[in-house]
Amino acid sequence: MRFSIWNSTKFCTFVFEMKDKKYDRSRYYLYIDECGDHQLENFNPNFPIFTLCGFLVSGDKLEWLEDSVNSFKREFFNDEGVIIHSRDIRKQEKVYSILQYPEVRKRFYEGINNILGKSDTYVIVSCSILKEPFVEKFNRGEDVYGLSLKYLIERAIFCVDDNVEDGQLDIFIERRGVKQDRALLSYYNRLRATGTKWITAERLVSRIGRFVFSYKRDNIIGLQLADLVAYPITRHVLDPKASNPAYDVISDKIYTFKGAVLGMKVIPH
Repeated sequence: MRFSIWNSTKFCTFVFEMKDKKYDRSRYYLYIDECGDHQLENFNPNFPIFTLCGFLVSGDKLEWLEDSVNSFKREFFNDEGVIIHSRDIRKQEKVYSILQYPEVRKRFYEGINNILGKSDTYVIVSCSILKEPFVEKFNRGEDVYGLSLKYLIERAIFCVDDNVEDGQLDIFIERRGVKQDRALLSYYNRLRATGTKWITAERLVSRIGRFVFSYKRDNIIGLQLADLVAYPITRHVLDPKASNPAYDVISDKIYTFKGAVLGMKVIPH
């Protein structure tokens, strides 16, 4: 599998070997995907939101998740190479045309829910931008992706520090394009230099290991699960009272600390 990874001054490409993986309880993985687009001009009034969603999993839980998802893929497609993609599932397109059959669809969603509903397996951190009030309060020049990334990294570090001492966090982000990826990398480098309101630069740098851009075709299970949870979270932010069975499955996975929900940020609030 070929990725681009953060390197102090530039992008570099390397081969990441997935065989003979050694999972470490003190290492955490944050997989980040988005729902909606980051445009603040001429946005779709029927979907006036951008969500960046992080799927956080410890090394000792990652193996179970990957094995479970691959088993699920073999059951329905006889192919671990199939990419789980929320939009295609909802539209019942491409390989997901099998979901047009009610019995298959029922078993498929039961399988997904059995994986995502397993307690103490992963944690969700998310940030949603409500575009219309955001533009009114701020301006259209804001980098909503970068702003959301800052929140996700900050809360992921909080969560890691709640669980282990000196934990390491590897971050995986799906590629969007050369220009967008370079802009995001620049934003990340500024975070490393300045920190955030609640996380010092020293603490941030000491916690984060790799910062990796990958392609959808790289078949990263964590990124596919981040894609699955991003949409129901976004729908919940837009209309908390609407029926949302997928959100009900994952709602207790949102990061909380001492009863306070810290893993779902909505801007402006």
